[in-house]
Amino acid sequence: MNAGDQEHYFTAQPASDAERRRLHVTLAGRDMEVETAGGIFSPEHVDHATALLLREVPAPPPAGDLLDLGCGWGPIALTLGLLAPQATVWAVDVNERALDLTRRNAARHGLTGLRAVTPDEVPADVRFAAIWSNPPIRVGKQALHDLLLHWLPRLTPGGAAHLVVGKNLGADSLQRWLVEQLGTTATVDRVASAKGFRVLRVTAAADAG
Repeated sequence: MNAGDQEHYFTAQPASDAERRRLHVTLAGRDMEVETAGGIFSPEHVDHATALLLREVPAPPPAGDLLDLGCGWGPIALTLGLLAPQATVWAVDVNERALDLTRRNAARHGLTGLRAVTPDEVPADVRFAAIWSNPPIRVGKQALHDLLLHWLPRLTPGGAAHLVVGKNLGADSLQRWLVEQLGTTATVDRVASAKGFRVLRVTAAADAG
């Protein structure tokens, strides 16, 4: 992560026309053009961690509410929208520039079920059939823990979250912490590992409320 990428947690304003740039990517097997800009996470490409997540995660449920936590310009949310067009995809970020870009990219590709919003704009009663996330590890351990303990309990019974985390950024200790914190309400497994990254799966108990 370079210095420009680190800025993305703190730069909130949408990019001007002059700042936005076009990027060609492949998501859900589809070649597509998207808009990105500086001041957000990985504006030049789909980063390696996200690419691993998208390669290893199983197909999302075809309907219900799905969550991309920390959406950036939207590679995960757009993939969810392409794979599950009948679902409502919540693309959540604190960065207004990232949300603006995700909205533009969703509109460009006709993904009408995608909602790019701040955390406070997600209704409290929404529960998620799936959560996919390359979480913002660099916000700090306590902030990350608070974030995960806010969203993971909102999985529907039997729903699963897939998180991609760098091994050198504490993936293994995070897995142990999740096991301790979630107890019998969920199971936590490592389902993939490649190029220094882990994909963790958190599956809510079938009788979780």
